[in-house]
Amino acid sequence: MDRSGLRFPAERLVERSLEVILENQAPSGAFIASPNFPSYAFCWFRDGAYTAYALDLYGEHESARRFHAWAADVINRQSAGVQRALQKAAAGHPLGNDDILHTRYTLAGEPDSKGDWPNFQLDGLGAWLWALSAHQRLAGGALPGDWSCAANLAARYLAGLWQQPCYDCWEEFPRQVHPHTLAAIFGGLCAFSDLMSAKSVGTSEKSTVTDIADTSKYIRSFLLENALANGCWQKYLGNPQVDASLLGLSTPYRVVEPNDPRMRRTVEKIEADLLRGGVFRYASDTYFGGGQWLLLAAWLGWYWCEAGQPDKAQALCVWIEAQADERGWLPEQVSNLLIDPSFYAPWLQRWGPVANPLLWSHANYLILCNQMNNSH
Repeated sequence: MDRSGLRFPAERLVERSLEVILENQAPSGAFIASPNFPSYAFCWFRDGAYTAYALDLYGEHESARRFHAWAADVINRQSAGVQRALQKAAAGHPLGNDDILHTRYTLAGEPDSKGDWPNFQLDGLGAWLWALSAHQRLAGGALPGDWSCAANLAARYLAGLWQQPCYDCWEEFPRQVHPHTLAAIFGGLCAFSDLMSAKSVGTSEKSTVTDIADTSKYIRSFLLENALANGCWQKYLGNPQVDASLLGLSTPYRVVEPNDPRMRRTVEKIEADLLRGGVFRYASDTYFGGGQWLLLAAWLGWYWCEAGQPDKAQALCVWIEAQADERGWLPEQVSNLLIDPSFYAPWLQRWGPVANPLLWSHANYLILCNQMNNSH
């Protein structure tokens, strides 16, 4: 393909993506989700986990370490809230906004003071545990004691609350149970077990690790028994619509392997319903009119690398590179093809232009490129 018309040279986009991420890491270690989009001027565990993983893949271990240190500190400072949430959940009492680990934090590590954000989201902590385990594998070294404490808190929190309906990774549908969220929890709990198996633990910790491992097995069984419709994973329980985040059930969280028939059927449906050059989140999406998300195109390409079809991944990579602007920035989504254009102007008026750059877009692009290099 002739790339001479691209606004930013494709051969420099990996280097530029690393620059964008590193330039937007705060002194605290947090990654701002997007520096030019006020509603995203925070750090999410979810976005940060994928960003740290991308850095680890490219040898930027110190920057990844700083993020994980920030995340561990945030969790440890809220240990009393974690205990309160677990006690309330065990007693069948509803959880309040002060009883949960929030989903986004200031760059200094404080919960968002507004309190009106959809904060009860569980997938981000699962993603963090998964990325933390990957960091220890890729960077080496002993797991610091405070990180181990935070991982224990996060794992117990997820194991105690996984059955609670919560917001999905798009911060929508809070009354539903989402297979992607459960997959992230499963992947996080498995990662926690891996972390603990690599260090000496006491008797009480061994009991926790055993309980966590049992919970992860139960979550997988629950998904296999309840989260499929016509042989495909569901957007949420009771809704057979496909959602691009369902890629996470194999890549990276390994509820099933990439070439499992249930996963292949789901991806076929994602491609049929959501792939139009880039990838839509889901067929009825109206956020900024429902555009094509770069991080989802990269995620689908990542899946195809793991499934042994790098040619499909290459086509998605080329599309992503064509969306870079003259500064080498990758936005959250592009709006040249919208699901419902009538919603674009209201969102534009409410929040301004689409987030650009989005660090998660750059992170997933880096992950895709790494996967493609390892596929050859």
